[in-house]
Amino acid sequence: MEMNSGSCRLGLWYVHVYHDGNTVHRIRFATTGIIGDVPDPIRQYCAGRAVDLTTFDTPALHGDEVYPAIYRAVRSIPYGRTVTYGEIAHQAKTSPRVVGQAMARNPVPLIIPCHRVVAADGIGGFSPSVEIKEALLAMEKKALRKLQLEMRIKPI
Repeated sequence: MEMNSGSCRLGLWYVHVYHDGNTVHRIRFATTGIIGDVPDPIRQYCAGRAVDLTTFDTPALHGDEVYPAIYRAVRSIPYGRTVTYGEIAHQAKTSPRVVGQAMARNPVPLIIPCHRVVAADGIGGFSPSVEIKEALLAMEKKALRKLQLEMRIKPI
């Protein structure tokens, strides 16, 4: 299948997505956009909507090595929630340091939501920038609150 690419706006940044169909190969954050195709769920996510991105596949999830195991554990973190490096390390049967290394090498942030992994004593790092991590967490928290409010006030 042919590789497609495009970007969508996320606050002050652009999210560049490289994919073929339902498989996302790479996601990068940048200050300029590129014209092209971005799957609608990713576009919706970037617009601040609570969207399930676990429907996308990525080569990073496959294999018997420790990084795919870490990525699968991270992918299970619900939208709007956070867990610590130590909790992911426990699930993947490795050390928090190795989890941090895997997060820094994550080729598909958002699909494998490494921004949801935080340090026990604070936010921790994020290889594009901690500012982006903070913005993603704030956006998800806001969208989740809005969704919860809508669920409470929907007429029966």
